[in-house]
Amino acid sequence: MHVLIATDGSLDPTRTATAAARLAGDDGRVTVLSVVEVPRALLEELRRDAAEGSVSARDPEYQFGQASDARPTRWVGDDAFVDRYVGNQVRLRTVDLDAALDESGVEHRVVGIEGENAARSVLEWIEDNPADFLLIGTHGLGRFEGVLGSTSTKLSRLAPCSVLLVR
Repeated sequence: MHVLIATDGSLDPTRTATAAARLAGDDGRVTVLSVVEVPRALLEELRRDAAEGSVSARDPEYQFGQASDARPTRWVGDDAFVDRYVGNQVRLRTVDLDAALDESGVEHRVVGIEGENAARSVLEWIEDNPADFLLIGTHGLGRFEGVLGSTSTKLSRLAPCSVLLVR
């Protein structure tokens, strides 16, 4: 049994770990997936501005690792920087859930991916990594409190596996 937990960090770690442990059973496995949305269009615009010279080498936000006043070679648009950002966000979002799963004795792994649309990214991930159950929150960190979130709605309707909503 493979249980996938998709989270933006808003799930209750204890409730989620308990549900995942019950579903996975003794022989199952659990994957915690967090999709970090990175606005690539913004990054492309920043790269273009830097190439056109509209960004000064003296601007502090572009001094990432720079030792001189030369045109920045490592700046906020670097894929390495984005990868580090995604990794940091995934750790922040999953640290409590990871600990709760450890405490429950559930075999699990944490996976973080970059995506521009969380629901689409989770569905694509499931295509390549089939799951028997998908655990998601009823609503995440979005703007509309009190209604089922748009990501939760899409995943509950479109997931190729059973979906359990966790409050």
